[in-house]
Amino acid sequence: MAKQAAGGGVRAQREPAGHAGADARRADIAGQVVLVLQGGGALGAYQAGVFHALHDAGIEPDWVIGTSIGAINGAIIAGNPSGERLERLHEFWRRVTWQGGCGGATGTNGWLAGLCGLPVSAAEWLRDLSIVTQGIPSFFTPRADAWFGLYGAVGPERAAFYRTEPLRDTLTSLVDFDFLNARRMRLTVGTVGVASGHMHYFTNRDMPLAVDHVMASAAFPPGFPSVRIGGEAYWDGGIYSNTPLEAVLDDRPRRDSVIFTVQLWPVHGPEPASIREAMTRQRDIQYSSRAESHLERQKQIHNLRHVIRELGRHMTEGQRESDAIRQLLDWGCGTTMQVIELDAPRSCGHDLHKDIDFSASGIERRWKAGYDDTRSMIERAPWRTPLDPMEGIAIHRSDPAAV
Repeated sequence: MAKQAAGGGVRAQREPAGHAGADARRADIAGQVVLVLQGGGALGAYQAGVFHALHDAGIEPDWVIGTSIGAINGAIIAGNPSGERLERLHEFWRRVTWQGGCGGATGTNGWLAGLCGLPVSAAEWLRDLSIVTQGIPSFFTPRADAWFGLYGAVGPERAAFYRTEPLRDTLTSLVDFDFLNARRMRLTVGTVGVASGHMHYFTNRDMPLAVDHVMASAAFPPGFPSVRIGGEAYWDGGIYSNTPLEAVLDDRPRRDSVIFTVQLWPVHGPEPASIREAMTRQRDIQYSSRAESHLERQKQIHNLRHVIRELGRHMTEGQRESDAIRQLLDWGCGTTMQVIELDAPRSCGHDLHKDIDFSASGIERRWKAGYDDTRSMIERAPWRTPLDPMEGIAIHRSDPAAV
């Protein structure tokens, strides 16, 4: 039974280490466990809830792939020993919780102390205004000169409305990069080259990762400045592809995988009835990054690989020994990808600025939703269902509700 935690999220009664139930759940997963995390700012609390439920069930990822807030959550998960990951995630989300609002408005936020008596829409507007104008002290702070010098040639590292040095300090304190680069868990973060416009994934399998790689993946313009790595400036990979699922589906060598992909932006939604709802729906479609069409294309590719493998079985040994045939058969494989799609709940209010809702209640609500949805999926355990020999990818979706 999950219990509410101070500062957002839920704390669940955990199964003790070595618990037979947890061991059984991990044992019935064929291949590697992959956690794929979208970008979405404050919506990333849902991802923390997803990991929380996996952790409590004894299902630790072998590989985390993330973009933007997904890269931040991923770095905290992969950059700490198993027993410290959840604690560090809680600490990150505690630090980035907006401190204004009822009973918590102090100092420069003192003028917001009356939020309790305001209508919900007005209180949310004032909350968003506070975050936009004052930032989140442990995450980002305003660059005052940016608002008065939009055309100033300041260079890509300063061409942004906010400073992100606070995020750098937060990550440095919460991620053990020596542990991360010991490669006990693989981490991949998505970025896009500012000049090249090409998607680029950095992974600790191929090179040591530093705080700059995570910062680059979270450098969403024009709010956050680009980060220079190896002479090239990089931005948040979410502006190119916000669903970094292709990183695992195109990986070599291919391995059987159970992939928990966490969607923060709903692909499907109702038709808008107002301009505000139209703007909200446009953002949902944009940042969902055509995840469904990508998956359908990948299903076709993997099916063809299985077809090639089956064709090889109908050939004689002599035919298979031909150099030309052997090269063609190398395109075939028998790996299976069980994609477990976890969709964050839609907002009842069609909240245009839901990705900057760093309020304690918003973080707690999304964390709990991620935890509950994942617990339900774990109970279903759809990865146990055998695949047709000709199928390479199976997709299992949750049924998100509005919150």
